Formats: sequence, structure tokens, C-alpha cells
Amino acid sequence: MKQGPLPSVDSPDDTTGPTDLPSCGPLPTRVGVTGPAPEEPLGVVAVGPAGAERRAVLATLLKLDPVMLTVPAGSWLVVRNAKVPTRAAFVPGYRQPHSYGADRDAAGPALARPPRRVELSVPEPLLRHFTLIDVPDTATLGAAGNRVLLEAVGRAGALLFVIAADQAFTATELNLLAEVAPTSVEVVFAVTPGAAGWAPLADGAATTEDAGASVPPAGSGATEATAAAVTVAAHRAALLAAVPALAGARWFPVDDADSAADLRRALVGWSSREGLQRASVNPPVLPGQHDRIAVAADPGDWSERLDRQTRSCAQRIRQHLALELANIHLRAVQEIVFGVGCAGLPDLLDREMAALSLLATAQCDQAVRGIITDVAGRVLATPPTEGVRRRIATAVQYGLVDDRPGQELDKVLLITSTAGVAGLTGPEAIDALSSYPAAARSEVLPPVAVALSGGCWQQWRTPGNNDHSAARAWSQRAVREVELGLSREISRRFEVIRLSLGAVLSDAVDHGILLA
Repeated sequence: MKQGPLPSVDSPDDTTGPTDLPSCGPLPTRVGVTGPAPEEPLGVVAVGPAGAERRAVLATLLKLDPVMLTVPAGSWLVVRNAKVPTRAAFVPGYRQPHSYGADRDAAGPALARPPRRVELSVPEPLLRHFTLIDVPDTATLGAAGNRVLLEAVGRAGALLFVIAADQAFTATELNLLAEVAPTSVEVVFAVTPGAAGWAPLADGAATTEDAGASVPPAGSGATEATAAAVTVAAHRAALLAAVPALAGARWFPVDDADSAADLRRALVGWSSREGLQRASVNPPVLPGQHDRIAVAADPGDWSERLDRQTRSCAQRIRQHLALELANIHLRAVQEIVFGVGCAGLPDLLDREMAALSLLATAQCDQAVRGIITDVAGRVLATPPTEGVRRRIATAVQYGLVDDRPGQELDKVLLITSTAGVAGLTGPEAIDALSSYPAAARSEVLPPVAVALSGGCWQQWRTPGNNDHSAARAWSQRAVREVELGLSREISRRFEVIRLSLGAVLSDAVDHGILLA
């Protein structure tokens, strides 16, 4: 059956075109690497192709059994420091994580769908410096998974790319590294022996000095150390031919605990520098955070402008998300017809919903910041400083509680096996959808959260259920229901922003000073 485009959904009262309304500022059109917030915990994200023994490298760094790092296919692993070892799986659709033992022989819980992340807490001194995050193999991430990865890498601060001696960088991996290269993210490479060990020496191969790598003494003699150095040099030369901006990245051959020691020291050194830098840009008190701020003598039509701004921003975000969902539906059809088939549909859609959630959250956050800056600037007769903006944002957050009795904004949209959308409320339900959870948010609105329920996996992975026509129809209905659900949520969020921000600024105008 022919699948037509999915139209956008607007509220009936949105009759004014975007060109007639005040702009709410440029909104992000895709998820990518952003600078980490000062309060964001340090993290190292490990990524690489299958067969590179990435899990063994991480286990060596953490001095753990590699079996401890096993997670379901498609799940992220977040390893933290704690006195008591624990392991828990965070599954969309549940408010509480599924706990299981943190020992080698502990069996994982029987789950209807893969968890978005598994958190492992172990008493390891290295993890006092940073959190270690292991993601699925690069070949399984897809376009949406790469966007989620880039967002996590930007917040964590460091990327550890693990590749084997007999492997080559794919085009997808080079594109991923090219996006990270111009940012402040620290990129470190670890090269492991291939199936036949280190590559043999070749005429005209790059020298050890060209590699720019730290080569630990090899236990089997100088020949193995030289072979490892030449292999690293060849990988580095191949990378720099495509991504020259990574010339400063450090490379480490890793094949045992001794060779991993240099990598361990490099990561600790980075965390020390990065921790000081983040702390230095987060003053304890911002200018204007506690001062008395007078309002303008004539703030003008700020209330009408606030109404127009909130309607305009909500409409723009709804329209952009509608286009994103139409593209997601197209990729779902391509997966059904030309990819894995019906069995691959849940994995693809869940990754797409994770990336869509991050995009919608970023757009809402930026739009709200722009509205507060614009409207408050009119009321105060000057653009608010960061301290003043945070005061207003905090007051608006308090007002949201009064403006939405019984209608929580902490809401998860779950795609069901019948192609409908069910709601689950509570911050714990939203947290279960995070592949790599962020620090406490300072934004006004809670994150947007969309995921697939376990019933979708059970339905499309049932043996014999490979009806492409039914899967295409199901995906179209599911995407349409998500569009309708998101449209309602976006409209409701900006309506409560209008009410709460309006109340804060009205008090300021009535009293002649900012009371927030």
C-alpha cells in the first residue's frame, strides 16, 4: 500500500502565520555535540566496531571480569563508582529499575524489551575520576543512534575509540569522528591485536615517531612492540587522511594490563584538567542573582508579546517534529523492505524515538530560554543577565506546579503493540528512558520522552510474523499517534510557560521590582 506524507498537526487557534509573529530565535535542527554544563559529571564514552575487544579493554581498565560488562544487545552500559556493587537495568515503561546481582554468575532479569541502559556500580578508584560509558557497536547504531551518541559524548567530555589491528575505519565511523573533531571533546584511540596478532612489518610503513602513540614495553620483546607501533601508525595515518583535525589525538596499543596502564594514566590526566576547567566556569553566585532589579517605567505590551511568542514557538516546534516523524516513517519502511525486515522495526523505531526526544527537548529548552530573555528584557528595560534569567526560570518552575494540578509534565509517551500511544508520568519514568542520564537539569521544562513498549518487541519478533504490509501500516499509525501526542504535549508545555512566566512578570510590574 502506498504511504503518503504525514501532515503536521496544529491547534485550531493557530491561525497566524509564523512570519507575522515575533521570532523565538533559531532552534536546533538536529542533535549533535554540545558543550558540557559545568555541573555535568565527567565521563568517558567507549565506542568502536564489533570484534575489537572493546569490552576486554574496559574490563582491563576497571580490573573486572569482562562478563560483568555484558548487557543486552542495543543497551548502553554506565559504570560508576560505589562502595557496594550493584547492577540495574532501566527499561522504558517502568518507574523502577530491574535489579540483578553484580557478580559474575548473576543472571539478568527476563525483560520484554532491551533496557535503554544498564548501570553497574563497583568499588574502583578509576571511577572516582569519571564515569565509564560503553555503547553498542558502531555498525548497529544507525543514524539515530549516532545522534544520541554525539549528544552523550558532548556531555561526558571524552571519547575512547577502540579498533583492532586488522580492522579499518568505516565511512560511518569517520563521519562520527569528523563531527567530534572540531569540538572540545577529548578523543583517545586504543588499538588491540587482531585475529592474527599485530600486523607484520611492511616496507615503507610509518615509524613509531609518526604514530604519536605511547608504546609500553611489550612482554614478548622489542619485535612485538615495534609491530604494535607500526600498526598504530598505519591506523593513525588512515584516520588523518580523512579527519586531519584529530592530529592531536593520542593512540595506545592495548593487549594486556601493562599496556593498558598508559591509557589509564592518560584518561586520569584528562579528567583532572577537565574537572578544573569545568569548576572554573561555574561561579558560586552569578551577577544579578540576589540584587533588586527595577522594572521599566513603561514595559509596553509585554503580555501580548508573551502570548504571541509562546504560540509561535509551539507551532514551529510542532511543525519541525512533524517533518522529523515523516522522515522516521520513511526510514522505518526502508528497514522493513530493504533491511532486517519486521524483526528490525522495534530496534530502529526505538533509536529514532530516543533521538527525537533529545531534539524536541533541546528545541523546547532553547525556545523557553529565548522567550524569557526577550519578554523579561522588555519588562526590565535591559536584557537579563544569566543570574537574573535563572531567578526568573526558578520562579517559573515553581509556578508550573500551581498551573498544572493533576496534569504532570513529567510524562513518557510509550508506543504500544496496537500502534497507539500510552502515557506514563513521573520523573523516574523519564529517567528510565535515558541512555546516559544527565546531571540535575536547570531548564524550566522536563525532558520530552518517547519510547517503545515491550509489547512491540514481542509482536514483531515473533517467529513467522513477517508481514511487510502489516508492518508498514502499523509503523504509519504509530508515527501518526506519536505526532498527535507530541503536538498536544508541546502545546500544553508552552501554555503553562505562558501562564507561569506571565504571573512572575506581572508581579514584577505591579511592585516595580523583580520579586523572583
